[in-house]
Amino acid sequence: MKVLLVEDDQFHASYMEDTLSEALPEVTEIYHAIHGEEAEKEARTIGIEAVVMDLRMATRNGIEAARTLWQERPETRILFWSNYADEAYLRGIAAIVPEDSAYGYVLKTAPKDRLKLALRAVLIEGQIMVDREIHRLQRRGATPRTALDDSEYAVLLDLSIGLQDKLIAERRGMSLRTVQNRLLALYDKLGVDDDCDTDRPLNKRVRALNRALVTRTLNIETLEAAQRDFERWRSSRG
Repeated sequence: MKVLLVEDDQFHASYMEDTLSEALPEVTEIYHAIHGEEAEKEARTIGIEAVVMDLRMATRNGIEAARTLWQERPETRILFWSNYADEAYLRGIAAIVPEDSAYGYVLKTAPKDRLKLALRAVLIEGQIMVDREIHRLQRRGATPRTALDDSEYAVLLDLSIGLQDKLIAERRGMSLRTVQNRLLALYDKLGVDDDCDTDRPLNKRVRALNRALVTRTLNIETLEAAQRDFERWRSSRG
């Protein structure tokens, strides 16, 4: 079994190579890429279908690299590992994973035994496994009242790249009234209304973006991906 390790930090790369060797005797070769673009070329050339993927890299992040890998080989099994438990990453993965594909998401701080379990569950057994610590960290900052649903999150993405209500409605297939209702829900759940009282008038759209970044509902990689998705949508319309 061949595994592609995508990691730009040599310490973490060495640690993962050792863990792979210990956890998966089935592994015969471990290939290493230092960023997403190199990972795409390696996977394409060698035909690898088992990948351990860092999420935050300087050149082409893990979400974008995984999107390409899954487009070309939907059966690819990918274990994401990261120092960050951002909601933006989990939503980003869920948005691109093909139906019935195996993936996992584990923190780099996870104990080695848990990492080994994740490697076997995803790369060998083809399961979906998200580390419980990621869910715990996300629950700490969110409640059912403040959690965004998928349509609210889509509107937040469009707001974050500067789209106005009419264009959001057109792109998402919503009525203008629906978009405005989603914005009101966003302001409430992100705590924007608490900040923008009558004594301190603030731009609610900008404040919503600020709160989304502070709470890691969005991150820089998400904003970059949202812009690329919008450009693809605009190009498809001629």
